[in-house]
Amino acid sequence: MPLLHFHVIKGRKPEAIRALLDTAHEAMLEAFKVPARDRYQIVTEHERDHMVIEDTGLGIPRTDQVVLLQITSRPRSKEQITAFYKLLAERLHERCGLAPSDLVVSIVQNADEHWSFGLGRAQFVTGEL
Repeated sequence: MPLLHFHVIKGRKPEAIRALLDTAHEAMLEAFKVPARDRYQIVTEHERDHMVIEDTGLGIPRTDQVVLLQITSRPRSKEQITAFYKLLAERLHERCGLAPSDLVVSIVQNADEHWSFGLGRAQFVTGEL
């Protein structure tokens, strides 16, 4: 159950945001092999002056279309993670026109007991999932 939190600069049209979310979900399905309805996504729009996304000294150019994606997920293999980065960058470029240089992703992994999908239960721990 990955939770995807997108941080973008204000100004995208609703259909552009939906394309971003749909494309990321498709890449997640393919790379992480999650169920189709395992979809938890949040978009937070920021004023331009409220996002400083630099390049860690790598010389990567950024524009006002930059997307910072924070993912919280159960553990995934290095192969799954690197496949996801590649798929996501390629598909966002193809479908949304997002330059790969404008995509920054951070994945934080946690354990089964850190998830509750409602009803006051930890469904991964109880065996419901």
